[in-house]
Amino acid sequence: MSDDVVTFGFVCVQNAGRSQMSAAFAERERRERGLDDGVKIVTGGTHPADEVHPEVVKVMREADIDLADRAPREVSTAELDACDVVTTMGCSTLTLADGVEGRDWALDDPHGQDVERVRDIRDEIEGRVIDLFDEFFGEV
Repeated sequence: MSDDVVTFGFVCVQNAGRSQMSAAFAERERRERGLDDGVKIVTGGTHPADEVHPEVVKVMREADIDLADRAPREVSTAELDACDVVTTMGCSTLTLADGVEGRDWALDDPHGQDVERVRDIRDEIEGRVIDLFDEFFGEV
């Protein structure tokens, strides 16, 4: 881990819903706060799905974020060990290296949920990501 860069990891089993939304909101926060050189974002899953869940793509479009071209991917131990904070979504039990802070947001899985519930999950994730950035970089 570098003293100059904070690395956030967002992980769930399939990397097709919650962790994708978290990473996308983190990318937006990084851009809006002018932290492009100060924040690295890692996302992945322990058993990635074939695609981002369609209901997730739909509700993220409503927030002006397009996830249609994103592909779930497997996250490596080395990637996680390089993070300052790894946030799981309530579905993963990971063993993290010393010095890596683990947090579990315990969020419902949006897969197969009705659009209103997926919106609620999206909005909760957005708030948590903003809070994470506020904690590390101060409120804007």
